[in-house]
Amino acid sequence: MAVGNTEEVRQLVADVLDAQWRTERDKLDRLDRWYSWEQDDFKIPRTATPEMTALLQLAKTPWLRLVVGVVSQSLHVDGYRSPRREGSPPAWDAWQRNDFDARQVAIHRDALKYGYDYVVVLPGDTGAAMRGMSPRRLQAYYEEPERDEFPLCALQRDPHPRGGEVVRVYDDEFVYKLHHDTHLDRWTVLEDEILYHGLGVCPVVRYSNQMDLEGRHVGEVEPYISMAQRINKTVYDRLLTQHFNSWKVRTIAGMAAPDTEEDAIRAALELRRQDLLISDDPDTKFGTLPESPLDGFIRATQEDIQTLAAVSQTPAHALTGDLVNLSADALAAARSELDHKIAERKLSFGKSHDQMLRLVAYVEGDTEGAEDFEAHVTWQDSTVRSFSQAADALGKIAAQLEVPPKALWSMIPGVSQLDLEEWDRLAEELKEQKMEEARLIAEQGPGADVRAQGQQAAADQAAVEREQPEE
Repeated sequence: MAVGNTEEVRQLVADVLDAQWRTERDKLDRLDRWYSWEQDDFKIPRTATPEMTALLQLAKTPWLRLVVGVVSQSLHVDGYRSPRREGSPPAWDAWQRNDFDARQVAIHRDALKYGYDYVVVLPGDTGAAMRGMSPRRLQAYYEEPERDEFPLCALQRDPHPRGGEVVRVYDDEFVYKLHHDTHLDRWTVLEDEILYHGLGVCPVVRYSNQMDLEGRHVGEVEPYISMAQRINKTVYDRLLTQHFNSWKVRTIAGMAAPDTEEDAIRAALELRRQDLLISDDPDTKFGTLPESPLDGFIRATQEDIQTLAAVSQTPAHALTGDLVNLSADALAAARSELDHKIAERKLSFGKSHDQMLRLVAYVEGDTEGAEDFEAHVTWQDSTVRSFSQAADALGKIAAQLEVPPKALWSMIPGVSQLDLEEWDRLAEELKEQKMEEARLIAEQGPGADVRAQGQQAAADQAAVEREQPEE
């Protein structure tokens, strides 16, 4: 749906989209802080000393960055296949040309962090130009968010190097460019820089971590902020106790106090750590106040981390680093919940990758690829198992179930799409070589293969005799 003329675009941005964008941006900024190492402070007393405030900063740990990272590190697209075509569809070339082998990492991480993000696909100088977009920079607007494949329009905002903002509005025909004077709150359409793309859809593809039937997105940060804050608070309490109450306090009762404040200061300066205190007064009593134990704080921190691990379906050892004497089966069991979570994310992100590559095919004039809904991306295997176990399992599948070995190549851990294409080429060359050898033997008539074997054996024997020293 086209947004309209330039004046309608300006009014739409100034009167409607700007306020919606700012509301969403405030929420996303908070998620970004909790993902990084700049989490919000929890309340401390107004009378807190500078030491207490410094300890508050030391207590912060980016736990939710780990929760996102554990999932993201198991998400890597390594191919694009279609049952309608031999080899990779042409859209995969655009993937490689736009360096999406590396850029997909940021796309997956932002979708996990914020709950969603986008990829913009536009015609470029050498084919489709693909660019990942954080939702802090771009917002898309849908008529029915839970079911629409493409948005009605999208708004992108970037700072201008000379001040203000550069704003782009995408619809199904154009990309409008505006300048926003933030001091005067004035919006100006730059009519000389309007881009016509003519794709018939707003060229923005959405990636969603989890989306419900009302079109709401949930990421891997927002649900767990309270738990991460609880861990930080427990660590802060431990640091306070460790800093102020983690040593014994020596006490003296019955000793006469110095007469003046100057005498007290002088006595304190003369007192050294290794000095032995002696009193002439028989009523003087020496004692100690024990240090505050830290065990309870440490156990509370561990329990909070275990709770975060259970609720977020993250293996506890990924958060704590504790991994002692675990067998392969025990490690697989510990990762089972995470594996289910990763499989769900692959399904969601995979559909978005497929949609994006179909749009790429349309941009590059590949009508067949744009209409190929059977084509799908393939994911690198992230299952925890040894290479020998995988090879043994695949060998048994081929031998006992009579599955063609070539069909199992993609299941070998660590094999990429380029590896599969190279193996396929080598297999074809070997097949052609064997066919050529069979043709030559057939042309030489019956017994040619026996004669060839005899000639080869004689040549091998002659080579052995030449290598033996003369007596």
